[in-house]
Amino acid sequence: MTPGGGSGPMKDCEYSQISTHSSSSPMESPHKKKKSAPKRKWEVFPGRNKFFCNGRIMMARQTGVFYLTLVLILVTSGLFFAFDCPYLSEKITPAIPAIGGILFFFVMGTLLRTSFSDPGVLPRATPDEAADLERQIGNTEDIANGSSSGGYRPPPRTKEVIINGQTVKLKYCFTCKIFRPPRASHCSLCDNCVERFDHHCPWVGNCVGKRNYRFFYMFILSLSFLTVFIFAFVITHVILRSQQTGFLNALKDSPASVLEAVVCFFSVWSIVGLSGFHTYLISSNQTTNEDIKGSWSNKRGKENYNPYSYGNIFTNCCAALCGPLSPSLIDRRGFIQPDTPQLAGPSNGITMYGATQSQSNMCDQDQCIQSTKFVLQAAATPLLQSEPSITSEELPLPGKTTISGPCATLTLGQPTPPSSMPNLTSDTGLTDMIPLKEEHEGHQFLTPDEAPSPPGMLPSGSPITHSHTMHVLSLASQDSLHEDSVRGLVKLSSV
Repeated sequence: MTPGGGSGPMKDCEYSQISTHSSSSPMESPHKKKKSAPKRKWEVFPGRNKFFCNGRIMMARQTGVFYLTLVLILVTSGLFFAFDCPYLSEKITPAIPAIGGILFFFVMGTLLRTSFSDPGVLPRATPDEAADLERQIGNTEDIANGSSSGGYRPPPRTKEVIINGQTVKLKYCFTCKIFRPPRASHCSLCDNCVERFDHHCPWVGNCVGKRNYRFFYMFILSLSFLTVFIFAFVITHVILRSQQTGFLNALKDSPASVLEAVVCFFSVWSIVGLSGFHTYLISSNQTTNEDIKGSWSNKRGKENYNPYSYGNIFTNCCAALCGPLSPSLIDRRGFIQPDTPQLAGPSNGITMYGATQSQSNMCDQDQCIQSTKFVLQAAATPLLQSEPSITSEELPLPGKTTISGPCATLTLGQPTPPSSMPNLTSDTGLTDMIPLKEEHEGHQFLTPDEAPSPPGMLPSGSPITHSHTMHVLSLASQDSLHEDSVRGLVKLSSV
């Protein structure tokens, strides 16, 4: 064998190892990338909203009217700056286009701030929180009605709180599974509960609530000034031109001014009126929703006076426009945290709500064994309490064989229930847990003859006193009793 022949297989072997490693790396890289890319909360947001720029922009789903608002403002202002401002700055003063530009940028800034921000959406309850709240509501209704009838949906549930001496009702939202805070309401278009809900405005493409109301008010107020400003100086432009060349020639020379005047004339009334209405609402510290429903009166002497008003117009305006801006509660750009297993189990016989299906499946076997042991122990307790002695005729019934624990003593009337079963202290609870043979025909149960008779029981006729603690089984017979009891459980489970 030559040295060259020996090096050839070595090179092939090395080449095959490199090629195998390189071919497997493209298969592993997509898998790793998929694991390292967690989703953000806006991607699974339950409401009817649209998000842009990785969740930074939040709008309603219906945005057609919003784009119409943008077109009207941009076109009207653009025509004004292009055709009217050059003539007005030359004939009157250069301050006119400067003031118009300031108003235009302020209007656009407040419009975009109102449309792209979170209006104050309240986060929905998690499944665990919703289940716990439903349990609390169910317990309260059962106490109020005196019975727990299943399959009945109660009327809208409310809570009452007192704010400045006025009783305010908190309504329960069946969609968000929460009790809405005062002044909050559920928007049917966005499908969200909004804090201090004012109204849903299609012109801005968003709800108007606690976090964007001040920007909405500044938008309509500045838009009113801009509309009046453009309309006034367009008319001035036409009048100055008509003095030189006549009215008809002035309209022919600047047709854009005619379009601007028409748009401003038909829009100024609604915009100015809306601004005045919201100025009244701010001065009285009310919302559009409250004013339409007639919830409160402005007079303090009446029973339904407004508990949110400070009693001063200036203070109300400062609270609405100059107060601190609350942070967003939905954290739309946050990452979704992986679900962690909930280890909290039921206690004191009360089944906890919000447990997952996987957790219940894992605990079925252990709970079944613990529950069956408890049923047998609870079944033997009333028999020992009711009869002073045990005779040979009183054979233990199926499911009522006493199983002793590590201790050889049995405390009457105080069995320790497992964590997953309700308390059983009487024959009534036993009847609910173990169906009788007459009630369920077709099921096979052990007869008294087939039931295992545990050894080590007291002989017939032995007196059993009504003490709180008595010795039933000896330590030597516990193992055999446990084996026979398990055999009986196996027979029961096989049925």
